[in-house]
Amino acid sequence: MAKKKRSIQETITTVIVDDVTSSEEDPVFTDLNKNLAEIRKVKGVVGYILRSTTSATIDLKEPEKIFEYAMLSSQMLDSSREISDLFNLGDVENILIEGKETKTLCMVIGENKISIFMEKNADHADILKRVLP
Repeated sequence: MAKKKRSIQETITTVIVDDVTSSEEDPVFTDLNKNLAEIRKVKGVVGYILRSTTSATIDLKEPEKIFEYAMLSSQMLDSSREISDLFNLGDVENILIEGKETKTLCMVIGENKISIFMEKNADHADILKRVLP
């Protein structure tokens, strides 16, 4: 069976964010952000991306690679949704992808999308327990 090649077209959009503080912040987003800030201190955690429909927080060891981490995160979440639909798996609770040196844990909580990047030896099960409400 021949493998089907897919091409991924990148669309780059410049986004300018003004530092605006809303008096009606999403309490779930705020709580997740606090939890992730604590998780970021755990040995082996490289960083995280937290996105909602109106806000995003990024904390990475290598801030120059924000685009790469964001693309990985987005592709993981989109691909998991496609696979779930294709095989009628229902809602995906979390996704873990392991590479040679690192791994990434992604999940969706309400309207918030979370990606946590870590070294291969980090305990992703412990981190998952810390994030989930």
